[in-house]
Amino acid sequence: MPNPSTSTPTQDPKGSRRALVSSFLGSTVEYYDFLLYGAAAGLVFPQLFFPETMDRALGSTLSFAILLAGYVSRPVGGILFGHFGDRYGRKNILVITLVLMGAVSVTIGLLPTYGTIGIAAPVVLVVLRIVQGLAVGGEWAGATLMAAEHVSERNRGIAASVAVTGGPTGSVLATLVLGLFAGLPDDAFLSWGWRVPFLLSAALVVMGLYMRIRVTESPEFARARSTGDVQTGTPILRVIQRYPASTIYGILAVAGPLFMQALLAVWIVPFVASQGAVSRQEALYMLTFSSVVHIFAIPFFAWLSDRFGRRPVMLCGAATSVALVFPMFALFNSGSAWLIALGFLIGNPIIQASMYGPVGAFLSEKFDTRDRYTGVSLTFQLGSVLGAGTAPLMANWLFEMDGGGTSTIAWYFIGLVAVSSIAIYLSKETLASRDSAAKDAQESDDDDRTVPQA
Repeated sequence: MPNPSTSTPTQDPKGSRRALVSSFLGSTVEYYDFLLYGAAAGLVFPQLFFPETMDRALGSTLSFAILLAGYVSRPVGGILFGHFGDRYGRKNILVITLVLMGAVSVTIGLLPTYGTIGIAAPVVLVVLRIVQGLAVGGEWAGATLMAAEHVSERNRGIAASVAVTGGPTGSVLATLVLGLFAGLPDDAFLSWGWRVPFLLSAALVVMGLYMRIRVTESPEFARARSTGDVQTGTPILRVIQRYPASTIYGILAVAGPLFMQALLAVWIVPFVASQGAVSRQEALYMLTFSSVVHIFAIPFFAWLSDRFGRRPVMLCGAATSVALVFPMFALFNSGSAWLIALGFLIGNPIIQASMYGPVGAFLSEKFDTRDRYTGVSLTFQLGSVLGAGTAPLMANWLFEMDGGGTSTIAWYFIGLVAVSSIAIYLSKETLASRDSAAKDAQESDDDDRTVPQA
């Protein structure tokens, strides 16, 4: 009989399903909280958290700067929570990050405005945003790994995408709830209506915690722990030393699709509303509908990556993105409500999802089990800063530089996608069969990566 301390954990179908649901709910709460701030940053905060005498454009820029602060703190959170996740396991870390996310969101909903506490209002908002960024930094990678490591290697792409689809699901909830209250008269919306969506985060956290506490530890981490193959040193140093190319390629690979994600969620809604063709509420509903389609598009492209490889699918997505970005902006500038809605449908489920769908598996397969939490957190969160965190500020600056046009934003996105494509092309294909994985692990690899064994 095998020694219990060294026996290999087996995959439990019920446990796998529970892990997938838990990862999905956790990511949904994460992005609901995080993107709710992004939507409010363009619609509410410039008027409430800065002096009334301040120029509206400057207020928007400062709100987007606070948004960026949350993105900048995400890699720090990824390193911090990744350190403990690689040493002690995924499950308990994910409970902590979920509670932090919900607590910050509820606190923002209760936060007094500039008119009540003066300069302390934006200062506290910055602090809360940084704490929220730390929590998100540990959440995305942990949720993705819990889903991916509970299934067989041949289904890892679509399993990881279950956690990734929490992003558009959270966006659906955030924009739908905020859109409902955005229909209130301006006085009511600005006095209390915008707060309700933040406070409702508490209900989502309770649901997520219920599932997350019941989920079992990742079988791959349990296997590594049973054999003593867990991280005992400093994970971040090990990742930098062992996977320098994998880390750099991963960061650059996600920058393009994450830029589009943040642009649509944060900048485009107030932009199209300011054109006069649609109202603030209608723009939010258009984003909501496109996010619903996005939920199904992400696992579709992940499923394709399980059949044809991560790199081919992501490179085809990059080519599609370059071809469609100018038509997308033309639709946003058309002045027609139906064409604007079509622009959202091109942006989210096609441009963004075609590159983003395989990302969970693409990144997780670049690192060994004992380095994976830290490696995935670091690459994805630094890519988030480069792509999503700077998106609203860059869009504002490029829009003004272009005299109120969007062509420079489109060209900037094409540049980011080109950089992402080079990084994807230089990365070694991470989809491997059970037989070829062992062979690939022994060969020299320009991507200095070891293929993890399922």
